[in-house]
Amino acid sequence: MRKRYPDRQEILKMAAAFEGACVLGAAAELDLFSLLAGEPGTAEQVAERLGGDRRCMKVLLDAAVALDLLDKEDGVYYVPQSLVPYLTDGAEETALPMIRHRMNVLRGWAQLAWTAKSGVPLPRQSSIRGPLGDREAFVAAMHSASGPIADEVIAGWGPRGFTHVLDVGGASGTWTLSLLRALPEARATLFDLPDAVQQARERIGRTEFRDRVAFAAGDFYRDELPGGVDLAWVSAIVHQHSRDDNRQLFCKVHRALEPGGTIAIRDVVMDSDHTCPRFGALFAVNMMANTESGGTFSFEELAEDLQAAGFKNPRLAVKSEEMSSIVTAVKA
Repeated sequence: MRKRYPDRQEILKMAAAFEGACVLGAAAELDLFSLLAGEPGTAEQVAERLGGDRRCMKVLLDAAVALDLLDKEDGVYYVPQSLVPYLTDGAEETALPMIRHRMNVLRGWAQLAWTAKSGVPLPRQSSIRGPLGDREAFVAAMHSASGPIADEVIAGWGPRGFTHVLDVGGASGTWTLSLLRALPEARATLFDLPDAVQQARERIGRTEFRDRVAFAAGDFYRDELPGGVDLAWVSAIVHQHSRDDNRQLFCKVHRALEPGGTIAIRDVVMDSDHTCPRFGALFAVNMMANTESGGTFSFEELAEDLQAAGFKNPRLAVKSEEMSSIVTAVKA
């Protein structure tokens, strides 16, 4: 099939695509949607509540109305009822954490030319929410992205017979819960940095799985992983690091696993030429813009690194066009 290339208008439209994203992101970072869902108001009232500039707040609010993210009547702005679950804090379906996280990474994307030429990302500027707010948004965003798909992904893989799962870098527990739903006889240990573990304790503590999960706070860059497990789940981690870093992590996982145990890596898996899938090629740019050495890898590269860490029988157990491919290997 002959490939279709974009025409001039499509190229210009691509160049302007940031505009709507930035309006949405600014409103999310300022928490305008939650504020207006609780109490509609005029631009002057919103500016007063936020301690912001009246003229600029009106421009931002009007742009959000133009994008159908807000409604406006007689100068009063409010959130359409159908959007409240997606654009306000606390709702199960909220997209706010991911929107805020995307704004954080967008700051790196805006300087791609410098990064591509220098080989290192420019120093990251925090959002108006500050470094702690950005970190909180990142952890919560992982649930926003994974929550709707986790059970389906795990069911598509179909794990069987595992009794103790180690969720490496488990964030707020989304994948731990899905694995325990698929493995009713298993227990789990979630390992991550202390702030992520706290979010996981709160989320899992509200579920019927709370007595089946142990929590371990640590940094897998520096610390050994909890041992005595027969399945190590490594989800959306390898793209953040270099192949050398991943080999070191795989060695730690190898030591944590019981003989015969399995490592399962969920991530983007690229074709050998690294241009497909399209999602993965663009995600590699995201890693270039926002990490020192991260990227996306092919199955052949992951298999080589797993074998270097002592694993046997690497296998592409699930193939996905996005970040839900699963590569497995066994500790002999």
